[in-house]
Amino acid sequence: MSRATSIPVLDLTRYDEALKGDIARAVGDVFASGRFVLGPAVESFEHDLAAFLGCRHVVGVSSGTDALLVALMALGVGPGDEVVTSPFTFFASGGVVARLGARPVFVDIEPAGFQLDPARLADALSERTRAIVPVHLYGQGADMGAILAVAQARGIPVLEDACQAIGATVDGRAAGAIGDLGAFSFYPTKNLGAAGDAGAVATNDDALAALLRDLRVHGAAQTYVHERVGGNFRLDAIQAAVLRAKLPRLPGWNERRRSIAALYRERLAGLERAGRLVLPAELPGRRHVYHQFVVRLRTGGRDRVRRRMAERGVATSVFYPIPLHLQACFRELGGRPGDFPEAERAAGEVLALPIFPELRDDEAARVAEALRESLEGS
Repeated sequence: MSRATSIPVLDLTRYDEALKGDIARAVGDVFASGRFVLGPAVESFEHDLAAFLGCRHVVGVSSGTDALLVALMALGVGPGDEVVTSPFTFFASGGVVARLGARPVFVDIEPAGFQLDPARLADALSERTRAIVPVHLYGQGADMGAILAVAQARGIPVLEDACQAIGATVDGRAAGAIGDLGAFSFYPTKNLGAAGDAGAVATNDDALAALLRDLRVHGAAQTYVHERVGGNFRLDAIQAAVLRAKLPRLPGWNERRRSIAALYRERLAGLERAGRLVLPAELPGRRHVYHQFVVRLRTGGRDRVRRRMAERGVATSVFYPIPLHLQACFRELGGRPGDFPEAERAAGEVLALPIFPELRDDEAARVAEALRESLEGS
């Protein structure tokens, strides 16, 4: 099939003209102001995002990874500490823990939604546990009620990794604004994407918000006066301006993602009934915003299915093929195959189909048909 008729996993070029104009004006305002790092553009975006999330504070930072890192720094995580998180996630969820000299401790996922299993959480805690980091994977929130119940009984703070879940809700509350802190990524591929790297931390705690603002500028509450060691985690004004221009469109974009997901469900229901795949579950009390639409291929042969779909002009992705406990850089943690069977099983079965707001219904139908044909040939 020709490149011209191919369907990508994501296409960042299909912005409408009105949005292009809004972004151009917002970026022009930044150039006119001469304030390119932090400043009014960042403050305005922080205010608008806090209102969107329904929380007291948003602190803009340089990336989603840095949002996780600076949030753990604000919680005082350091050498000798443990941070509990999921082994089935993007690398940053565990990588930031190791960067602070702490030890990532993994808890297996529950298979229906891919998030940290609250029933296994208590057994992973110790006197050294300094934080719990549930991951709202693929755009669906973790079971925050159950996780907070365990955490609060032990007095352990919760940092939500909401990097893939802006706009998702758990029992009516915004993912990322439920625990003590929430980290967001605005990498261009996210539901709300910048024109480069950008992130934010949300919190309802005034003291934590003040500390985060100090830490993002090398720990300086006043210029050249450093009470602590922080980092250069500042959000660029141009990125904030782009994000603020896009933010009003986010609810509509998320609804479009849900509409595409509904179309996939309708077209692929027969394959699920036949036991060929498992469609993503929308769990009770959680509103999924489908950062990714991820099916599980129970019949094996995922690589063959991907190749056959590519031959039919449909791109797919795998998020994520190697759980964190089996990554080479974490070898010293002693992880072995079989330690977290649900995470390992998911890593071998998941397949992400194209999903982005501008994907047309006829394209989504082609994706579903390509998957059906590819499975029948596997």
